[in-house]
Parts: sequence; structure tokens; C-alpha cells
Amino acid sequence: MSLTLIKNAEVYCPEPLGRVNVLLAGGKIAAIGADLELHGTALPLTVIDAEGLLLVPGFVDPLVHINGGGGEGGFHTRTPAMRLQDASIAGVTTVISALGTDATTRTLTDMLAKACALETEGLSSYCYTGSYELPARTITGSVRDDIILIDKFIGVGEVAIADHRSSQPTATELAKLAADAHVGGMLAGKSGITFVHVGDGADQLGLIEQAVAQHDVRLRQFYPTHINRSRALLEHGIRLAQQGMTIDFTTSTNPELLALGEISAAESLREALAAGVADTQLSFSSDGHASLPEFDASGRLVGLQVGRIASLHEAAQEALALGVPLPSVLRAISGNAARTLGLGQKGKISVGADADLVLTSHDFAIRHVWARGRQLVQDGECIVHSHF
Repeated sequence: MSLTLIKNAEVYCPEPLGRVNVLLAGGKIAAIGADLELHGTALPLTVIDAEGLLLVPGFVDPLVHINGGGGEGGFHTRTPAMRLQDASIAGVTTVISALGTDATTRTLTDMLAKACALETEGLSSYCYTGSYELPARTITGSVRDDIILIDKFIGVGEVAIADHRSSQPTATELAKLAADAHVGGMLAGKSGITFVHVGDGADQLGLIEQAVAQHDVRLRQFYPTHINRSRALLEHGIRLAQQGMTIDFTTSTNPELLALGEISAAESLREALAAGVADTQLSFSSDGHASLPEFDASGRLVGLQVGRIASLHEAAQEALALGVPLPSVLRAISGNAARTLGLGQKGKISVGADADLVLTSHDFAIRHVWARGRQLVQDGECIVHSHF
């Protein structure tokens, strides 16, 4: 076992701890203290002088298509799988993966294998069982069994609602899915969350509200994403976040989508906080390696780009430039997703937590990244890469 001592950093956990030293050992944060020093240890010790830098939790991205996605324009538009360095260079140390529109040529077993590969290479990786459509795709034949029996499956998603690409589920079908995931999570000690893709349909989040009103499921069992897709959807999401549901803003975008009415994740965060939503109820995800399709009024594909994991970090920088306090930004890119997904050792800097850490300059440029105590990025350059 080797030790790493990070000295003189301004630490945010996400609340500010001041200028303290942080010791990493065995993949965990072993100690934190202003006067923390090590002398005479027989173990290999690396000392990092972080004078003038910020030490923050590693970023947790609750939606990445790690084995690729897309395909709305035909087989040639299937998007590429991610590599370790796509995440690490952007400060992302934990990824959660889902199948997208295509659950035929992209499969749960392939996604699970990719998650295991990324874990071996250095990232923490988890998955949602299921898919856009209902009945949900599974490995064991049951959403509940997948969550209980397969370690990396922590919930179900991203089930699509209010979208012409969805299977048009009913409120009862959505409630049954959420109940199945919830019980599976209880029995396995996992979140059992239902992660929901929300399209641009007129019903917006109405199906979730119907499921909650008509059945014994709760808002907190649902975790909807793409809430910054439109002004109306953002306002709807803010109302539900004020009732205790965590909502997620997508950071991958392009000028075309913004021109069609999408609101940037950073601006959405600022507006939600201004509306009185607690900063514990808001998160960012990159939708990395998904397709960013643009459809005309008839539903025909007219453009397609690829989501970028790096957009998570870029959106954080934009939010800081808009005046959002750093602790609120850190919750959005790390702690809130970790809490909502039941990843209790992620998204924070505390003794015993996983040693997932990012050192940044005061303008939030990434300098160093550690995942489970292993350094992946040094002086802004990747020092660990995917096998191929």
C-alpha cells in the first residue's frame, strides 16, 4: 500500500474546510487535519504541495452511455464507447451507465462488461438495468432480481416518457417499475432509483405525477433527467424539486438545441436556486456518448451530435461564472447524484470516504485527479489510459 499526502489545499467537502492536509491510504481518505504530517513511515509516500489550489470531491456523472448509444439515424450513427480518459481528464471519477434508445444492438451484458473494464482501469462504475422501453430489458428476467443479484446494477433506467421514442408507458406501468426497483434496492441495500428520460412531449413530468397520485410510490423514487430541455419543462421540474424530488440537468448541448429552447445546465441551476429549490435537489449529468438528436416537427431526424463527458466540468465552470456558489456547484456535479443513487462513499471529502478527489486552480481548471486513491491525471495530463 502507498500513501499520498495532499498539503496546503483549500478543501471543499463540499462546504469549505479551510486550508488543511488530506492523507490518502488504501483507496480511502485516511485523515484530514491542518497540521497533519507523516514522518518515518516505511510505506511509499507521495507528497503533493497544493498551495493555491482547491481540493474538491471527484465528480459523479449519473448518466453516461459507456458502451455507446445513438443510432436514431441508422447503424452508422451509433455513437462510440467511452474510454477511461474521457472521464478522468474532466474530473469524473464515478460514472453510472444506461442503455439509450437502442436496446437491441446495445445490450445490458455488453454495458456490464464495459463497466467492469472501466472499474479495472481505475474508475468507479455502476449501471441501471432496464432501458427506454417497457417492459424493461433485464439480464435475469426481472428488474428486482437484476438489482438484488448484480452488484453494479443500482437502479433502473433510463425509462423514457413524454418522447416519441418511448414505448408510451401508462402511469400504472411506470409505478410498477418504480415499485419493483424500490423493493430490489431495499433488499440489496441500494438506492433502487428509477432514472427517467424526459422528452419534449407536452405531458412533461405528468406521468410521474400520475403514478404518485394513483399508486403507493413516492416522488423521491424517481430521478428525471433532461429537465433543462425547455422553459416549460424546467418550470415543471422546479415545482417537483420543491416537493423533494431530485431533478437532473443535461450538460451536453449544442447551439442548435439552445436555439430551439433548451436552457444551459448552468443557467437552469442558477434559476432553480433563485426559485428557492434547495441545492441538495439539483444535479448535472453529461449524457456522455449519447446522441444529441435534432428532430423536425414531423419527428424526422435532421441533425445528430455526440454527448461529451467533459461538458460536466464545463457546465460547472459556467455556473461559477454566473455566480452560483462553489458548494452548490459541487453538490450538482458530485454529492447530489451520489446521495440520490445511494453511493454513500462518493461525492464528499471526509475520513473513510473513497479517495476520489480533484485538485483545481481557482478558475476551476483541473490539475490533478485521483480515483480510489490512484492518480489518473497529473498537471492537467492523463497518466492512465484505457487498455486500447
